[in-house]
Amino acid sequence: MAKEFSRTRRIGQQLQQELAMVLQREMKDPRVGFVTVNDVEVSRDLSFARVFVTFFDEDKEQIKQKLEALQGAAPYVRTLIAGRMKLRVMPELKFEYDSSLVEGMRMSNLVTEVVTKDKKRAAEADRPEDEQ
Repeated sequence: MAKEFSRTRRIGQQLQQELAMVLQREMKDPRVGFVTVNDVEVSRDLSFARVFVTFFDEDKEQIKQKLEALQGAAPYVRTLIAGRMKLRVMPELKFEYDSSLVEGMRMSNLVTEVVTKDKKRAAEADRPEDEQ
């Protein structure tokens, strides 16, 4: 019988929390700016971790620059986290952009816009002929 939460998933969740704290409080690189850690996937042997991040910036060139800055700082971030987490092997960090949050916000805005237009159209249709 499999456990409800695997060890790699638990380590991924703890790594996500620690990464969020380190990137928010101890990362002083102005190129990175505000970054959100959405998820962390850890390999079964704990040697690699894919860190999915979001920047609230839609310019693809700036996103690329921010990812490069994060990847350049990955060894430093890894060292900071290794001091906080008691692991025999600290995974190598690979940062990847996750556009799902930005896409979700865009879709939500589109739905809100359509609902508003439908309400306006319905209100205009319900008015008597002499008011139109």
